[in-house]
Amino acid sequence: MIELARLRAQAKGIAAALSKKGLDAGPLIEQALAYDEERRALQKTLDDQRAELNRLSREIGAAMREGSTEKVQTLRQATQQLKEQIAQHEAALRDVEAKLEEILLRLPNPPHESVPPGRSAADNCVVRTGPFPLRSAEGRRPHWEIATQRGLIDFERGAKVAGAGFPFYVGDGARLQRALIQFFLAEAEKAGYLEMEPPFLVNSPTAFGTGQLPDKDAQMYYVPLDELYLIPTAEVPLTNYYRDEILDEGQLPLRLCGYSPCFRREAGSYGKDVRGLNRLHQFDKVEIVQIVAPEESYATIESMRAYVESLVEKLQLAYRTVLLCGGDMSFASAKTYDVEVWSPAQQRWLEVSSISNFETFQSYRMKLRFRRGKSLLFPHTLNGSALALPRTVAALLETHQLPDGRIAIPPALQPYLGREYL
Repeated sequence: MIELARLRAQAKGIAAALSKKGLDAGPLIEQALAYDEERRALQKTLDDQRAELNRLSREIGAAMREGSTEKVQTLRQATQQLKEQIAQHEAALRDVEAKLEEILLRLPNPPHESVPPGRSAADNCVVRTGPFPLRSAEGRRPHWEIATQRGLIDFERGAKVAGAGFPFYVGDGARLQRALIQFFLAEAEKAGYLEMEPPFLVNSPTAFGTGQLPDKDAQMYYVPLDELYLIPTAEVPLTNYYRDEILDEGQLPLRLCGYSPCFRREAGSYGKDVRGLNRLHQFDKVEIVQIVAPEESYATIESMRAYVESLVEKLQLAYRTVLLCGGDMSFASAKTYDVEVWSPAQQRWLEVSSISNFETFQSYRMKLRFRRGKSLLFPHTLNGSALALPRTVAALLETHQLPDGRIAIPPALQPYLGREYL
């Protein structure tokens, strides 16, 4: 959520920024500020009334010690009336707080000033192109044909067992998955990230903290009996690791990474874009998370972008990095880069990583703060895929396939797979 103090101080600027996400937020912000003013007025009234109640309690005690029965009775009547008024004001405060929170939950994170305007992916800006050339489609088979023919991935039996979007990785296909995960984790460790193995299910406060709830409720798998959600990404448990805590400034920056399977319903996805490994309901990913001081976050997102690009380069894949326009950004992000790899057989770009800065949007929801001198501040949170495996595998199979049907393994990955060819 947007911090209330920021909303009060920057109402017009926030409304203008949210227009980049296609939202006319002015009326919502005005209503939120009106509820906030009412909330603060009620809180002051309650504070005054509670102070008065304490004063009357002291007077009752003094009157009882003096033996003044009539005065005690009068004071008790006044106390009872005041308690009734306090109860009414407490109910009114709860009501206005609920209305205020309902509006705050509807307001997306305002895009950073560097985010370009635009309505869709067509308006995103390419900011970097990798050193490897785009391969033509000539003589190249799509990854689903290679994977099926070579027995690397079994889509049909996965659909039989769990449904479409839940493939089996078999033999060398499973070994390739494991090698990529080990490679990505080892690279993250070299870059200074602390590896963690997170829970794969989380509770509602955790999903709320990073913004999955209520915005993405329909995209998450839910286990009603235990009231738990399967994670859509390791970002959710990793970022929430410090939820409801106060950190010392000296602990920042925090760099965390973790592997997890990811579970996404992908409701509404259909057509050619979901074929093969393009879009799955369960897939593997290594995630990186940073929690930093506010003034460091925009330098941090650039370093995270460069790190993710280095992974793709080590896999010798053609790629590009795009800066998302306001209309293509997520609800919670203030700035996002997507790193996309080239699929030669499909002749299209496949996203393998999103790197986002959420500023205080998540830390405010999580009540995560850090101590700077006598002040408590909200840190900025950032995360990025480093990397998501399905489309990475798709690009590897299509880019590095040889005329004899083998797949050449990039040198950086060979120590983890134990071979030069697949």
